[in-house]
Amino acid sequence: MTVGWDADPVVTAWPGLPRIDRTLIADACVVGLGGSGLAAVAELVDRGLSVVGLDAGRVGAGAAGRNGGFLLAGPSAFLHRAVDIWGSSSIDLYRATLAEIDRLEALLGPHVIRRSGSIRLAGLPGEPVNDAQITDREADLADCARLTAVLRANCIAVEDYDGNLGRGIFLPDDAAMNPARRSLGLAAALAPRAALYEHSPAVRIDSGTVHTESGQVCAPVILVAIDGKLELALPELGGRVRTARLQMLSTQPVSPGRLPCPVYCRWGYDYAQQDVDGRMFVGGGRDRFIDSEWTTDTAPTHDVQRYIEDVAHRMAGEPVTVSNRWAASVGYTDDGRPLCSEVAKGVVAFGGYNGTGNLVGPLAARAAVALALDGLAIPDYFCD
Repeated sequence: MTVGWDADPVVTAWPGLPRIDRTLIADACVVGLGGSGLAAVAELVDRGLSVVGLDAGRVGAGAAGRNGGFLLAGPSAFLHRAVDIWGSSSIDLYRATLAEIDRLEALLGPHVIRRSGSIRLAGLPGEPVNDAQITDREADLADCARLTAVLRANCIAVEDYDGNLGRGIFLPDDAAMNPARRSLGLAAALAPRAALYEHSPAVRIDSGTVHTESGQVCAPVILVAIDGKLELALPELGGRVRTARLQMLSTQPVSPGRLPCPVYCRWGYDYAQQDVDGRMFVGGGRDRFIDSEWTTDTAPTHDVQRYIEDVAHRMAGEPVTVSNRWAASVGYTDDGRPLCSEVAKGVVAFGGYNGTGNLVGPLAARAAVALALDGLAIPDYFCD
């Protein structure tokens, strides 16, 4: 299964990391080297600890490198809804994720992190095809207005959008990226400071030891930075986090500039961005096939892919040719708050980002480090 993001020359030139083949002793071990795991490694080495990091495949080859590449501030729920559910802590999370975009831009540069803003569109681009779509678009637009009011009340930048794609809102502080390039860029910067290993899946995690098929890591602090399939890695989290499949595709180039920034529409369920060469990266549709998408299987399916291809056509405003199709596992929690919890002595797990881990994940990583090393309580916008 070829992922469209991997066509980037920086990704194709990745030299790879070794596979663990012996017993290692370190101050800390991080399991999972996506965006959150790499943030945990960075925080630990900045504190002067020796760190071993393990990934089951290539760095960024899971959901960290297979998502839509959106850097959207805030929680998984739209902010006005999150405020109703969680209270003011959701505003704290929004501000923290805005700061995380700044942090990533400073670390990786504008060639990786594009401060393009994002568009939340009411409905799909183009004219509605039936009365149900008309009604849904009107309700979606009204919800955009409610979100706008809460954003402005908290001095968060937002503008009305009325353009060739339709109507909605524009959030100028958001950003876009190639998610695989982001993960590999972070890994490359950390490799001289930590012992990082690819293709080294953890087969058992105990207090003090992470076991793999070809080696083990002995460490008093173990951070499990897995989002999708977290409940398989740590069965004690069963019932607290649940794995879903998110599917995407990429297209051959279409008219450049059609999407000026990441666009998410139909209540955020469908999404796309376009690179400088005109290729589109499109995902969504999980809500329309919800029963089949609660799964740990990462094989794309015909029905969802057919739906996403129609979304791609409407996003492009012209016929599209699909170049790649893929899927990834992500974790969901019941109340939408990401998980950050000590599950055994010295073992802290974080994940369950509800499809929005690109910015929340690094925040959870630092909270996990503070919990493990300092005994600090996690922020209210995470669940323990």
